[in-house]
Amino acid sequence: QLVYPYDFRLTEKEKTSICYLSFPDSYSGGLGDTQFSFRLRQSGGQRTAPFEDHGEYNREAPLTLQREAAHYFGYVYFRQVKDSSMKRGYFQKSLVLVSRLPYVNLFQSLLQLIAPEYFEKLEPCLEAVCNEIDQWPPPVPGQTLNLPVMGVVIQVRIPSRVDKPGSSPVKQFNQENLLPAPLVLPTLHELDLFRCFQPVLIHIQMLWELMLLGEPLVVMAPSPTVSSEMVLALTSCLAPLRFCCDYRPYFTIHDSEFKEYTTRTQAPPNIIVGVTNPFFIKTLQHWPHILRVGELRMSGDLPKQVKVKKPAKLKTLDTKPGIYTSYKTFLHKDKTLIKRLLKASKHFLLSHTLGGIQRKRPSEVQSALLRRHLLELTQSFIIPLEHYIASLMPLQRAITPWKNPPQIRPFRQEDFMKTLEHAGPQLTCVLRGDWLGLYRRFFKSPNFDGWYRQRHKEMTQKLEALHLEAICEADIVAWMKDKSEVEIVDLVLKLREKLVRARCQHLPVKEETLQRVGLYIETIIGSLPEDLQTVLHHH
Repeated sequence: QLVYPYDFRLTEKEKTSICYLSFPDSYSGGLGDTQFSFRLRQSGGQRTAPFEDHGEYNREAPLTLQREAAHYFGYVYFRQVKDSSMKRGYFQKSLVLVSRLPYVNLFQSLLQLIAPEYFEKLEPCLEAVCNEIDQWPPPVPGQTLNLPVMGVVIQVRIPSRVDKPGSSPVKQFNQENLLPAPLVLPTLHELDLFRCFQPVLIHIQMLWELMLLGEPLVVMAPSPTVSSEMVLALTSCLAPLRFCCDYRPYFTIHDSEFKEYTTRTQAPPNIIVGVTNPFFIKTLQHWPHILRVGELRMSGDLPKQVKVKKPAKLKTLDTKPGIYTSYKTFLHKDKTLIKRLLKASKHFLLSHTLGGIQRKRPSEVQSALLRRHLLELTQSFIIPLEHYIASLMPLQRAITPWKNPPQIRPFRQEDFMKTLEHAGPQLTCVLRGDWLGLYRRFFKSPNFDGWYRQRHKEMTQKLEALHLEAICEADIVAWMKDKSEVEIVDLVLKLREKLVRARCQHLPVKEETLQRVGLYIETIIGSLPEDLQTVLHHH
């Protein structure tokens, strides 16, 4: 019905997809307001971002919070209430916030403020809100932002890549003594993992392995809220490792990729799909892993833990909650963690049933416990890889000013496997099992590919930076003594190219180093005959 700001360009295909993804696609008798999220593949060419220089943001933000280049996130606030004046007898409307940033908590909190007003006051409300949002500062990793909107100030910290993984967010200092007191969001993007994973706590390690290996997984849920929260919780399991596969927190049969995912002529893609329409039970039956969850119940006894069942048990009509897979985990279960979580869960449900206002949501403690466990698991797995890849970097003394920097040695899987005997995950993790088998499978996954590319890029940039520093330390005049003009001109062109690359790629080099290289170039040019100087100055 309405796109605001007006100049935001969406293709017709994107508009249609957003429309379908903004409503529950299976009958939900529930009245009232619900919130959920989706992720959508951009169609059509590149478009400029609402705020420029995402290069800088992406360099400083954690890998899990980078701006997406080819996808949009949609954050939905859907209202369904009885209304006899409407043809269907119901008022059904969604307000959707579209962004390239995965700030699920911030944007859903923002919608809770805006949507109820919007449904009453319509367009003027959006215009006022957009004018306020236009004044917001761009997100800078490591900074705490105060974001005024509709008489409230939302305060939230943007995490940075240099934050220590697993550390609690820095307590926010309310410097300006803002009045009214700000609405402080404890986190920009983290979900309440414990609540999301309640029915599958005893299988958390199996799910972690499936995520690590980038296995195709369908989440079948009773509502878009449960579906999108479960998918986002699963993709966040690997932090600080980036989940490099595709994922759709909520997916409908109208999606343009529907045919691609339901075809039986090729293996399912490496993707996690969240669905609610029972029709998918039939069309996605051939997928290797299907997680069926029921409504999250908040009272009474501990949610029933779903069972692992053979895929053949997937009934088309009445499928009971469960994990339908024939996957065998590589690692043994951590029984003590499961006991602690289930005990915590009982306490959590008890405090919910007793009601009463509690300062700390009881699930916060359990979520922190769960997040720490997953972090330790991921770190135990990734540290040996980090150690091995660091050993492939050439020695600093091999970097000489007048030769191209040496190459990073190739990653050899078998060499890596040999290092595991004395420096494997067993040093930091109590879990036993077939770690070697898990690494072998991991090497075939998009997550390994994404991790390796990222590390290789960082190491290449570090080499370039070290080379520039070596050039700065060198005695350039002595080098030039016995060189021909051709060699000297060649050096000038190479140094210039290096300088341009260092600035374009924002290499980790001190500004003074770059300035010294610039001066070097001028010195060298100055020593050449005038006709060559003129040519080089114009080049």
